[in-house]
Amino acid sequence: MPKSPLPRARFRFSPTVRALLLATACGMALPVLAAAEHDEVDRLMQSGKLDEAMTRADAFLKDKPKDPQMRFLKGVIQLDTGKRAEAIAAFTQLTQDAPELPEPYNNLAVIYASQNQFDKARSALESAIRTNPSYATAQENLGDVYARLASQAYSKALQLDQNNTAVQPKLAVIRTLFTPAPAGGKPSAVVAAAAAPAPAPAPVAKAPAAPAPTPAPAPAPVKAAAAPAAAPAPAAPPPPTVVAKAPEAAPVPAAPAPAPAAAPSSSSTAEVESAVRGWAAAWAGQDMDRYLAAYGSDFNPGGGQSRKNWEEERRARIVGKSSISVNIENLVISVNGQAATAKFRQIYRADNLNISSRKTLELQRAGNQWHIRKESVGG
Repeated sequence: MPKSPLPRARFRFSPTVRALLLATACGMALPVLAAAEHDEVDRLMQSGKLDEAMTRADAFLKDKPKDPQMRFLKGVIQLDTGKRAEAIAAFTQLTQDAPELPEPYNNLAVIYASQNQFDKARSALESAIRTNPSYATAQENLGDVYARLASQAYSKALQLDQNNTAVQPKLAVIRTLFTPAPAGGKPSAVVAAAAAPAPAPAPVAKAPAAPAPTPAPAPAPVKAAAAPAAAPAPAAPPPPTVVAKAPEAAPVPAAPAPAPAAAPSSSSTAEVESAVRGWAAAWAGQDMDRYLAAYGSDFNPGGGQSRKNWEEERRARIVGKSSISVNIENLVISVNGQAATAKFRQIYRADNLNISSRKTLELQRAGNQWHIRKESVGG
């Protein structure tokens, strides 16, 4: 993908057609020509031939104007050629025609953030996360938007009360999130922990009442070349504590080294695979009792959503579809004692919607059953 005019170092775009690629489902192959055209337009975009990619996309959409994958690709091309208004219109229309897809919401948010419209960016990202609470890219972008909004609020507070000594340190901490680092620098601790807000510093006790400097305007979005700030050098370790020498005693024999953990048995791997494929089959069969039972009691839907609300939302999304197919490809399973991880490509088809994405399930054994404790997209 050629370098975009938007700042991709901080706010992250959804992938191109790879996040929405049409694939086989219900035992039937999708039209080879359509899939080939998606791939060809994507290839042209990756090689920087945007004009040619747009020509092919427009030609394809003349015959299939509702194709979500090609419309998404066209929006990305418009974005990369500086046609932001057209890209906004394309992604906005996709959110209306295919509200199940979080990627158009995410890309709208990135555009809004680049224009310092952080309230609109926040609203779009919250819509993306409601659609898919496990969408890590949108969760990260939402954290960055909150940081930008905090920077604006602290700057305004300082303008209104320049004698407030507690605000300036907070503003300084927020700004380090978006400060470029020297070449070769490493992320600072603040940047590395950007997913969780840093604790507010305590007010300075008995500080002299000197007016604080006039704050700079809220930082502009970071350019793609920007890197996180370098980490401060670690403090020198304290001198060792002197301990009085005790009378010598007979040496205690060293404890034997623990035996290496046994490799997971093939039966455990087979049990996990059976659980994963059973979960997919229950989903495709709209068997909600079996589908929901695949999730353990400690499963957290994410996004602050309760288990009850998540179950109701899943029922509304699954039950009533004329047909659902959930195919699993390239399944890789790792087992560590009573825990397991399953990574695979999920090809989902429901009515006219087709989505291919990477999926990770973390499972936990309970008795002789494996249950899903965490579900995420991507990776």
